[in-house]
Amino acid sequence: MSILVLTSDTLIGTAATGNIEYNGQFFGTDSAASRAQMQRITQGTAVASTSGTSIDFTGIPAWVKRLTIMFDGVSTNGTSKVQIQLGVSGVPQSTSYICGSAYIDGSNSSNRASFTTGFGIDMASAAYARSGALEITNINTTNTWVSSGNFGNSTLVAYVAGSVPLSGVLNMVRITTVNGTDTFDAGSINILYEG
Repeated sequence: MSILVLTSDTLIGTAATGNIEYNGQFFGTDSAASRAQMQRITQGTAVASTSGTSIDFTGIPAWVKRLTIMFDGVSTNGTSKVQIQLGVSGVPQSTSYICGSAYIDGSNSSNRASFTTGFGIDMASAAYARSGALEITNINTTNTWVSSGNFGNSTLVAYVAGSVPLSGVLNMVRITTVNGTDTFDAGSINILYEG
């Protein structure tokens, strides 16, 4: 196996058929020698959700087209519902979300809620330790994002789906509560992103 070392992140001229990797980015060509840049799935650094009223993931690259936000045993000290907000220029957007969430528990009881300030999770007991993932995908070139995901614990499962048009290019994610004052007290959160 041979290794190709690049001294620049700019490809000049027509690339040969095949794929090369530079600095974590994949460049490939098709049979017509058209070049394309492809991004690998990048994992963020897990953050303990054991304190504070919000958790931010910043510095998301402009080329990202899909994000996955993952919870492992995330809970808060109150009953306000947890929500995920997308941000532009480091500022979370808290308007224009169209989101629905519903849950069903072991006794077949169910509930549903709508959210306009984020992608909300309809699990609102302080005792709930939420685990699961929300996938958020860019649907067009005007920065509209759609979401779909599931979260659960030993008692119930919650489903989330929605969309939001952003005012610019996404570069951060905030996890908080609807009231913005309940404090995280258990679990961890991480993200994956890809182009």
